Amino acid sequence: MSDTVAESAAAPAVVRHAEEVMGTVFSFDVRGGDADAVRAALDEAIALLHRVNEVFSTYREDSQVSRLARGELTLEECDPEVAEVLELGAEAERTSDGWFSMRYQGRLDPTGIVKGWAAERAARLIAAAGVSGVSVNGGGDVQLLGVPGSERPWRVGVSDPLRPGGLAAVVSAAGADELAVATSGTSERGAHIVDPRTGRSAVTDLVAVTVVTPRLTWADCWATAAFAMGSREALVWLESLPDVEALLITAGDEVRCTGGLASRLG
Repeated sequence: MSDTVAESAAAPAVVRHAEEVMGTVFSFDVRGGDADAVRAALDEAIALLHRVNEVFSTYREDSQVSRLARGELTLEECDPEVAEVLELGAEAERTSDGWFSMRYQGRLDPTGIVKGWAAERAARLIAAAGVSGVSVNGGGDVQLLGVPGSERPWRVGVSDPLRPGGLAAVVSAAGADELAVATSGTSERGAHIVDPRTGRSAVTDLVAVTVVTPRLTWADCWATAAFAMGSREALVWLESLPDVEALLITAGDEVRCTGGLASRLG
C-alpha cells in the first residue's frame, strides 16, 4: 500500500509514503532535500524494510532467523545484520536484567527489537540524502530526525489507552536532532507482551508504557521490558537509564512518569 504526496514548491518540500510490510504499516514523512535524491533514498529505505522482513520474520519458514533457530544455518552464514541485531538484543537483555528477551517458548525470536531497529535504520538512510527532517512511523513507534520546518519541531501524539480516540500526551522534539517515541501496551494488540520469567503473557498493573529516547531501537526495547515489569519496578528502572523519559498508565487510570518527561511535552 502506498500514498505519496508532494506539496507545492511554495512550501517546504514534503514527501509522504505509507508501506505495508512486517505485518504493519510504515509511514514516512520527509521534509526538504533534492526531489530525486529523496525518491531514491525512500525507495532504498522501503527495499530495506522488505529485506528485513525476509531475513528476520519468524512467520516465514525460509527466513534466515527461522533457519538459524532450527540449526540449519550458522550465525556466520547469515547476513551481517543478523549478528548486529542479536548483539543489540543481548545488550537489551543485560540492561533490563532479562525483562527484555529474544526468546519465545524456548526459541530464538528477535521480533521485539527488529521493528524499531529497522524503522530507525530506514530513517537514518533517508536523512543521509540531505533532507531537513524525516519521520518514520512503524506501527505507532516513531523515529524523528532533523526538523519539519524552520519554525516548528516534530510532535507525536500518544494515544490514551483508556479513552479511544483521545490523547494521553503530546511529545515534542524541540531542541533535539533525533528523538524516538515507542509504546507497548494491551489496547491495540491485546495481551501480546510476554513475561520472560514465566513464558506467559505479562500480567501487570499497566495498560501502556511510552518511552522517549533518541533511538527507536532502544525505545522499543525499553517500553516492552518496562511493561513486563509493572509500574513500580519499571519507573525506578526507567529513571536509571540515561537520556530516557517515560509515561506509564495503569489499568486504574493512574499516570506515572519519569522526572524529566515534562520537558518533552508540548
